[in-house]
Amino acid sequence: MASSMRSLFTDHSRYVESFRRFLSNSTEHQCMQEFMDKKLPGIIARIGDTKSEIKILSIGGGAGEIDLQILSKVQAQYPGVHITNEVVEPSAEQITKYKELVAKTSNLENIKFAWHKETSSEYQNRMMEQKELQRWDFIHMIQMLYYVKDIPATLKFFHSLLATNAKMLIILVSGASSWQKLWKKYGSRLPRNDLCQYVTSSDLTQMLDKLGIKYEYYDLLSTMDISDCFIDGNENGDLLWDFLTETCNFNTTAPPDLKAEIMIDLQKPEFSIKKEGKVLFNNSLSFIVVEA
Repeated sequence: MASSMRSLFTDHSRYVESFRRFLSNSTEHQCMQEFMDKKLPGIIARIGDTKSEIKILSIGGGAGEIDLQILSKVQAQYPGVHITNEVVEPSAEQITKYKELVAKTSNLENIKFAWHKETSSEYQNRMMEQKELQRWDFIHMIQMLYYVKDIPATLKFFHSLLATNAKMLIILVSGASSWQKLWKKYGSRLPRNDLCQYVTSSDLTQMLDKLGIKYEYYDLLSTMDISDCFIDGNENGDLLWDFLTETCNFNTTAPPDLKAEIMIDLQKPEFSIKKEGKVLFNNSLSFIVVEA
């Protein structure tokens, strides 16, 4: 889901809009861009060595904005080499947007795209039925592990698909972010969605350690401007509340005492910093690079 929504609302259009507001009020994509510019070239430096084709698997590729940034870095590293880019994405709406983005982007001549409308576990089940597993040179899972029921099994499976010199990039919220604190304190009081689980990089690194999988780890600061959440009746604030709490129409349906409590916490320094009159929630991201 390249930076996908962390929960499913019953009202799909509101859920898409709350996610859109999150992106426009946060530095999420800028943070990812910084990583792609500064760190990714070194990470992919050897993935295509002695290979006539580079195979990339995008799990939860969303609308493709981050995927295309990754592909441009691979092209720069291996000019002229043929690239196969397969995308696993359960949302038909996101796949349509991805295809539209590809259609209007130049310099993609040496890339062959394929999209699979399915979840990562559906893809995994489909692959397991095949006699021989396809190997990949680069696999990435960007902001999608929240939707996976059995994360260790998923990590183990996709790690087993890595070819020689291959890498797997996982991006999700940092254990040092305010998401961790918010979920820990209020998770049990918010309406849980069994399609989504609270997981941060702290949980993920423990899982990788248990599996004996080697990885490198980078944390980058990202913030979300939640100032509008404190203005009564503000539409942008209402949608950001939905995103923060993973609850549709939180502002109008939540018990007043719960909302008041979260509102006080969100303004505390352990959750947000106040800068130039804005309240900036800590949305820091972790970039975990797994080796074959």
